[in-house]
Amino acid sequence: MYNEPISDAILVSSYIKGNESSLETLINRHKQRIYSFIYSKVYDRDITEDIFQDTFIKVIKTLKRGAYNEEGKFLPWVMRIAHNLVIDYFRKNSRMPKFDNTGEFSIFSVLGDPTLNAEKKLIKDQVDNDVRRLINKLPDDQKEVLLMRIYDDMSFKEISDRTGVSINTALGRMRYALINLRKIIDKHNIVLTN
Repeated sequence: MYNEPISDAILVSSYIKGNESSLETLINRHKQRIYSFIYSKVYDRDITEDIFQDTFIKVIKTLKRGAYNEEGKFLPWVMRIAHNLVIDYFRKNSRMPKFDNTGEFSIFSVLGDPTLNAEKKLIKDQVDNDVRRLINKLPDDQKEVLLMRIYDDMSFKEISDRTGVSINTALGRMRYALINLRKIIDKHNIVLTN
């Protein structure tokens, strides 16, 4: 009984209450699985390390903001964040990752496939234009961060340096940009597929 490990949920709760070492325990507990998952998609140690770091920056931000409510499902939640960051990485580098069919829709997953025939290329160009038009409807601060991140392939650190805002602010603007894009798409029933 004494050797039973503390559950993820208790560690998360303890971290939210200010116990920093609880997060360290969580990271150490799950590092291998998360790291292996990322590596199995990107096959590059440096990129894996970057995405791993970005994953935990996001985890920390969400926990600090009090926006975490995945009771007892800490690892699947972190894996989903890592999964999305891997997709972001491939999208920016115009390659698609080795994913099974997750059926997840994403605005940018339709961009950047180099193996398109002429008809598909026309459709892709149309989708590209549609996405650009949607981006132009965003508030300037969100649009700026999103364009730097998606189209200029800049890290949040670079965006922070370029715009003079904190990394957290840049992350927040990116998050709101994506939420707002989703709202615009839903509101106008826009279909982005190729």
